[in-house]
Amino acid sequence: MATPTYTASGAKATTPAKLSKDIFAIEFPSHELVKQAYVAYQANGRENLAKTLRRGEVRGGGRKPWKQKGTGRARFGSIRVPIWRGGGITFGPLGKENYSRKMPIAAKRQAIRHALSLNLDNIIVIESFKCKEGKTSETAAFLNKIGAQRNVLLVVSDKDTLVERATSNLKNVKAVHAMYLNVFDIMNADTLVIEQKALDTVHEWLAKKVPAKTKETK
Repeated sequence: MATPTYTASGAKATTPAKLSKDIFAIEFPSHELVKQAYVAYQANGRENLAKTLRRGEVRGGGRKPWKQKGTGRARFGSIRVPIWRGGGITFGPLGKENYSRKMPIAAKRQAIRHALSLNLDNIIVIESFKCKEGKTSETAAFLNKIGAQRNVLLVVSDKDTLVERATSNLKNVKAVHAMYLNVFDIMNADTLVIEQKALDTVHEWLAKKVPAKTKETK
């Protein structure tokens, strides 16, 4: 299976790039695995910032609001009880919750293969991505020349400071190293621009067989 290739200048190359059918054209019964990988990526990047105060952590309320009997009102020992406004929160987040999710390496790689297969028609292969001065304008012109539009995922073999500088100020462009390719970025991209060297890395990485008991922590 082949796809058109473009040179570093944006011209169409004579030799098309070859894509492995085992990675870019697999058949699958459902998208459940892709969904699991997508949700896991979001969960693992979630910051645990929510924190509520329990009754014992709220300031004030040490004095009984009124005497126990004779007022005709309900009995209360503190104004910081959960049923009062400004009181403690029952069952609220403590800031210690763990939202991360784990997926086996084999399942995660299979999900990436599924995502790449779903976006096969949106893949553009380039011989190399060269940005000597790291200029954003040159990068934008190059992507426009090869037909990469809307949200672009640029997969490179070496994400150095020049690549970072050339793409960081482009709202619709994200550069990622081939070994850090993930379902979230693939599914959110309208166009995948893959460097030839990065494509070789992806072929080698996703073609590997993973032991059944091996698991990743993130």
